[in-house]
Amino acid sequence: MNQHEQQKLVDHFKGQHRLPDFAIPHRYDLTLKPDLQLYTFSGAVTVDVSILDSTRFLVLNSIDLVIHESFFRDSNSHKVIPSEVVVDNDAEMLVLVFKEPLSLGDGVLEIKFAGVLNQHMKGFYKGTYFDEGVRKNMAMTNFEPADARRCFPCWDEPALKATFRITVGSIPLELTALSNMPVCEEKIDGDFKTVCFEESPIMSTYLVAVVVGLFDYIEETTPSGVRVRSYCPVGKSEKGKLALSVSVKSLELYTRYFSMPYALPKLDMVGVPDFPAGAMENYGLITFRETELLHDDMHSAAANTKRLLIVVTHEVGHQWFGNLVTMEWWTHLWLNEGFATWVSYFATDSLFPEWRIWTQFLEETADGLRLDSLEQSHPVEVEVHNASSVLEVFDAISYQKGSSLIRMLKEYLGDDIFQKSMSSYMKNYAYKNAKTEDLWSVLSQESGVEVNKLMDIWTKQTGYPVIYVKLEDYTLQFEQTRFMLLGLEGEGQWTVPITLSVGSYNNCTKYMLETKVGKLDISEFYQSYCSSSQPNDKKNQEVAEKPWVKVNVGHTGFYRVKYHSVLRVRLLKAIEDKCLSPEDKFGILDDTYALCEAGEESILSLLSLMDLYREELDYTVLSRLINACYDIAKILKDAIYDPWNHLNQFFIDVILSSAEKLGLEPVPGESHLNTMLREEVFKALATFGHKETHEELKNRFQIYISNKMTSVFPVDIRKAAYISIMKTSSAVDRSGFDSLLKLYREADAVQEKARTLSYIASSPDPELVKEALNLMLTDEAFLLIREQDTIYVTPRISLEGRETAWIWLKENWDVIIKRWGQGMVFHRFIRDIVTPFSSQEMAEEVEMFFSSRVTPSFVRILKQSIEQIRIKTRWIEKIRQEESLIPKLTRGLTRTPMETTPDP
Repeated sequence: MNQHEQQKLVDHFKGQHRLPDFAIPHRYDLTLKPDLQLYTFSGAVTVDVSILDSTRFLVLNSIDLVIHESFFRDSNSHKVIPSEVVVDNDAEMLVLVFKEPLSLGDGVLEIKFAGVLNQHMKGFYKGTYFDEGVRKNMAMTNFEPADARRCFPCWDEPALKATFRITVGSIPLELTALSNMPVCEEKIDGDFKTVCFEESPIMSTYLVAVVVGLFDYIEETTPSGVRVRSYCPVGKSEKGKLALSVSVKSLELYTRYFSMPYALPKLDMVGVPDFPAGAMENYGLITFRETELLHDDMHSAAANTKRLLIVVTHEVGHQWFGNLVTMEWWTHLWLNEGFATWVSYFATDSLFPEWRIWTQFLEETADGLRLDSLEQSHPVEVEVHNASSVLEVFDAISYQKGSSLIRMLKEYLGDDIFQKSMSSYMKNYAYKNAKTEDLWSVLSQESGVEVNKLMDIWTKQTGYPVIYVKLEDYTLQFEQTRFMLLGLEGEGQWTVPITLSVGSYNNCTKYMLETKVGKLDISEFYQSYCSSSQPNDKKNQEVAEKPWVKVNVGHTGFYRVKYHSVLRVRLLKAIEDKCLSPEDKFGILDDTYALCEAGEESILSLLSLMDLYREELDYTVLSRLINACYDIAKILKDAIYDPWNHLNQFFIDVILSSAEKLGLEPVPGESHLNTMLREEVFKALATFGHKETHEELKNRFQIYISNKMTSVFPVDIRKAAYISIMKTSSAVDRSGFDSLLKLYREADAVQEKARTLSYIASSPDPELVKEALNLMLTDEAFLLIREQDTIYVTPRISLEGRETAWIWLKENWDVIIKRWGQGMVFHRFIRDIVTPFSSQEMAEEVEMFFSSRVTPSFVRILKQSIEQIRIKTRWIEKIRQEESLIPKLTRGLTRTPMETTPDP
């Protein structure tokens, strides 16, 4: 077979998108031998397969592997060697060609291969750790979504489940080898050992895992007998206590909720120093970025603690949703990620009810709504044809929108029916694969509701509606249309389960909007409200007859609401009178911000609404207010000239009251929420240059630099201090920059390293921004800043440094592509450096630069980033129509004297 014929053959199979189904695997016996000095590995795999149809070909997935030997042995022990071995890295495919058709029935395929321990944190890759100050090598795997094929030839699709028996050889004696199952045998040969693991239950290839490194561990056993371990860097095992406790409790909680026990005899969690994501749910061996697994009372802020709980409960939840019951194809990724996200909040709420975590879940909903309002969004059930593009759907649609739809459905069906349905689903599909319609079928059977009819339109259709609400006499009028930030006429219609309150949360009802327009008579709710109000005089009677109406109670529905002016005025009064729940105050603010960005509300009305929140002390609501301040400050800076800092002073003024109530010092016994809130509030004051805060934080930072044990620099105000330090750092006075960099280099705690690195590029001086970015590229920085940690640097590049960052990206494009591949970390470079711009010219420049460079692996995220530039461009045009009124309004709303610290 010549090269042309080989390519024609590969193109034939490649064009099918999925592997052909004439052969399926049942069991893998896999041996891996990593060489940690040469960064290579060799391996052998024996696969029990069934030949279902007559074929001369076996087609597997493989990339960047050298195939040394292969043969097939049929059920009669007849050995057949392929006449051709066709490897195509572009197609990520291995085709074994045989002269005669293979015998139908069971057989065994054996392949010997070799590969390189790559540096891109995917497949089987190398990492490094420090042992008594000496940098040493380790090896680990990360296979999701489609990188098992980088480690061994396999049928690398989630539906092609099999059992796995794994052996890892050539391991230095002092190192630990971990895999999905417990160790069943260990053989020592001189300075090396071979570790054999028990055979696994049936599972998908992307869940296979191997880690070889140096660790300490602590362990517990669950009441049902599952051994759970937390593997940490040597000497740091105590930092794994919180994660261990949470995982043990989560296993028991999920076992009860799903009426299904955890399927493996052990669950290991291991923190690895080089990891592209937060964590990965490998069956029985969850791998974590160290910041997500280790907890340190001295260096873990309250936000770190919350993040750890969410991540641990998310990954443990995957042991059911994803591992036990697996999506049939990546189109149904949301079944994994949406449900794991939802159950992580369910578990965290069960473990720490005082955190009121379901209110914080609204931040997840907001992220989903944000991405899904783009023209370049995608359905929850998204068609995936190319393995290299799968990573792009690990986004806010699969995670945040998916989990929000689950919550919306649960609220509609009720807790008991929903839980019973989840138990039935687990029982029906355990050790199998499922599609979205399978879940809907179970929910429909248990509830008696046609769930597929209700939900298909939410998962198969891109976007979501904005509901326009108007009151005529005692009738609410609803109209829906697709909400898009670019202001386009969006297509689509949804079946919307609407909830609403009239004047009181005791006065609620539900309404299903099944058409584009609808009406609801609420006269009985008016009467109920008026009779319960019992006004004493005529004036109060008039007020009582005009109660507020809140649609989407608790903000649990995945849609936005725009109120007619009459209803809007009443809601504003309800906010002012403190009648609304934190969830509804969050929802009103989030909806209004989005409507303003889309040009459907004025910037003046948004600023006036924000002014009503100045006494707010709820963590979730105030966090949303602060984020709105950040984003509006940036857009206004591009839209209008404000030489007197009136806008900054307004933003300071809005949050100053909350800051004064909280204070800089932690209060003994205060709530977890207040501790998190302190960090957010003082970060905001530092960002907007509040003079008193700025000076106090700088003073405390200097004390900390001299004495790391000081009590005046608690962990939850450090981010705020680093912002203040960098705000006045420049190429002329770089002392703050150098101090922060030194702090990063000397820090032992991973949380502190992440914290300091997060603000290293936030100086308003472009020269320092460029220097910070170059730290990621130099040989010294390659040892200093791990590739995974670049995700902390790029999101907080200063507005003044965005042009510098864009030039830097263009000049270093080839280096960036080579070093970061095109995985999760690489996507951050695109998004963080492209989206800060806000002009049509820049959108066109970005398009031009990438026109010859874009690949399927990042085409969607590039288009989304360019769209966000255009959204801001359009918003600026709208703002400029109100330009003369904005400073006057902000001056009128500001109640404290000017004390903003100017930028250098």
